[in-house]
Amino acid sequence: MSIQDIAITNNQKKKLLNSIKDKHVLVQEDDGNLVVNVAAYVALKNSVSFKKTGFATIEEILGADILDFDAEYFVFN
Repeated sequence: MSIQDIAITNNQKKKLLNSIKDKHVLVQEDDGNLVVNVAAYVALKNSVSFKKTGFATIEEILGADILDFDAEYFVFN
């Protein structure tokens, strides 16, 4: 299992929680970390229903150059 750890600000964390509501994609752990299943996120991001919501993608919130889509999970702390 490959994990990419990414440090984010509290404002970025709030934006991610507001943008991604699907619990199969994003889970908030007891310690406050956000865990994103990369495969599920890519499927959600490419879905028509998500595009219609107007919510920001992770790339829009953090910047596209930060993410490694070869990882299985992103852990934001």
